[in-house]
Amino acid sequence: MEEQIATIKNWLGTGSINIFGSPYSGKDTIGVRLAEALGGKFLSSGMILRHNGASDRQLRAQLDSGTITPSDQFYNLVLPYLSREDLAESSLVLGSVGRWSGEEYTVITSARAAGHEIKAAILLNISEAEINNRWEQEQILRDRGDRADDRSLQILATRLQEFQTKTMPVIQTYRDSGLLIPINANQPKKDVFAEVVQKLANFALQAQDQSQEN
Repeated sequence: MEEQIATIKNWLGTGSINIFGSPYSGKDTIGVRLAEALGGKFLSSGMILRHNGASDRQLRAQLDSGTITPSDQFYNLVLPYLSREDLAESSLVLGSVGRWSGEEYTVITSARAAGHEIKAAILLNISEAEINNRWEQEQILRDRGDRADDRSLQILATRLQEFQTKTMPVIQTYRDSGLLIPINANQPKKDVFAEVVQKLANFALQAQDQSQEN
């Protein structure tokens, strides 16, 4: 795996990788681990918004309901992180940055302008049965910080509907651009991470070969 990580780092430079997936697919878990392996930084839309929601009741209520934050708030609160000076020399792993259809174009343009071109997008595919299984485990373990949007099946249903209607079109944009890498997220976390690294390394090698041909 060390050789694969080195291949990814050499190809990625200060670029970025955007990770998408439905609730409980493991976006933050895989994103944090990947960023650490690459020596980069992890930026999660959800984490940033929940941090701001601690002092913004209206935003917190919206997050708690399971709906995706409107684009104007996303642009104001999350997008500026892409151009932060302290991140300028780092590669970035993005946790679903730009989740509402249409936002992806602004994210792609802004990331490129900031020196963090999005070079790949990962989709963590997970079955509905596994989502429900992980939700039930969370009701016992509470290892996600006792988030309000984890508390009921009704809210989970809202989150899944938001993902299907608002985020799947975003993912399709990355697929159409040839940047999407699908991953089987039904596996144990270590196996998911191993598949991410393997497919990213293969993707990086193919991209480098194409660049040399051109």
